[in-house]
Amino acid sequence: MSQRITYTNQVGATLDHVLASTDYSSLHIIADENTATLVLPRISCDAAHKVPPIVIPAGDHNKNLDTLSQVWSALAEQNATRHSLVLCVGGGMVTDLGGMAAATYKRGIAHINVPTTLLGAVDAAVGGKTGINFNGLKNEVGTFTPATDVIISTCYLDTLPLEQLLSGYAEMIKHAMLDNHHTFNALTANKPSFNQPEVLLKQVETSVNVKNRIVALDPHELGLRRALNLGHTVGHAIEEIALKRAKPIPHGYAVAWGLVTESVLSHILLKFPSNDLHRLATFVRDLYGAPDITCDDYPTLLDLMRHDKKSHHGEISCALLRQCGDAVVDNTITDEDMKVALDITRDYMGK
Repeated sequence: MSQRITYTNQVGATLDHVLASTDYSSLHIIADENTATLVLPRISCDAAHKVPPIVIPAGDHNKNLDTLSQVWSALAEQNATRHSLVLCVGGGMVTDLGGMAAATYKRGIAHINVPTTLLGAVDAAVGGKTGINFNGLKNEVGTFTPATDVIISTCYLDTLPLEQLLSGYAEMIKHAMLDNHHTFNALTANKPSFNQPEVLLKQVETSVNVKNRIVALDPHELGLRRALNLGHTVGHAIEEIALKRAKPIPHGYAVAWGLVTESVLSHILLKFPSNDLHRLATFVRDLYGAPDITCDDYPTLLDLMRHDKKSHHGEISCALLRQCGDAVVDNTITDEDMKVALDITRDYMGK
């Protein structure tokens, strides 16, 4: 199933049009506590305002089986059928969990995503992945179930703190690196345009188009799509060690640091250009600071990387780059090379 993606800051009118052209028996809205308060009242869509939302707790730590079960129960209480339609309004946590609820309830009902965070817009809401965290691991259980429509805007980003905007921007850096040298240089030439929603919307469209081209060629992540994991083997490990310490960090910060480490590996193993590595490391350091890791954390980080979904037989596996736009997936990384790359990353970040 393909996704129809609309880029607009006229969300209410667009949603009215999509709903009017969709055949469904009942509408059910899933939003988290923040979105229900800050965004839903601003969406001028008649149908949406007539439906009481299913409100779930905010935060990635609530993207779990308990919350998913609560959504299933709420859908049952609202008499959802196989011909119902779910509207997921929120960040990646909402579109991941809400999409999985829709994909599994009654063996699958249609859903629409309205991402309200930058990270959700450029990553979680598009591409068809849904899921929850399980057994302390991110996105351990899920499905490939695309939303029928994704309505992407930048008009609600004023509800977000800077760190959440930067979290989404890290995925845009990743997509730029996967696209080509020109896109990477253009995105890293200036500071993010967070206070210019129309400018940012065009950048978001460019970023999502990169992801969509890759997903279209490999919808179930059997090969090429694994390039989208660039930065995530290391990033997920950094994110998970922070969770274990009860000091969670935004997903995109971890991905940004992971991009640097995996670009260091790309330079060591595939001759990724040193000038692009320096450009990336400086840009990330200036925007995201340094990760809170030391060499004492390496054994835990390496163990987390071996348990990453990209690992087939307990090895550490990363997507790497020969150059911007030329990705190589499924690279097996030795412990020694990873430790060296982590050392160099910490040096770049001034840690």
